[in-house]
Amino acid sequence: MPTVARDVKFHIGQVVRHRFFPFRGVIFDVDPEFANTEEWWQAIPEDVRPRKDQPYYHLLAENAETTYIAYVSEQNLLPDETGRPVGHPQVAELFGELSNGTYRRKTAHHTH
Repeated sequence: MPTVARDVKFHIGQVVRHRFFPFRGVIFDVDPEFANTEEWWQAIPEDVRPRKDQPYYHLLAENAETTYIAYVSEQNLLPDETGRPVGHPQVAELFGELSNGTYRRKTAHHTH
């Protein structure tokens, strides 16, 4: 098994956008390969359904209407180059300041 770190294109704290859909977000977790349900995967239209054998990213995401958690394959992400912060309410819980398109991760302290 190759190490995950070498294969992963994006990193935790990085602001990214979706290749096809109008949303952007900050990565807060990475799966080295697909780790969601078969139902979730099958619900994606076949012509845009991504491969399972690639990293998948958990995003604190936002679009024009709302904020939510997104789960996106590496092939469908691009770096977000706007330099704008992500408006998801949980960003401040997990991350510190935004610099050059990447949030600084807060030191791990659990409040729950």
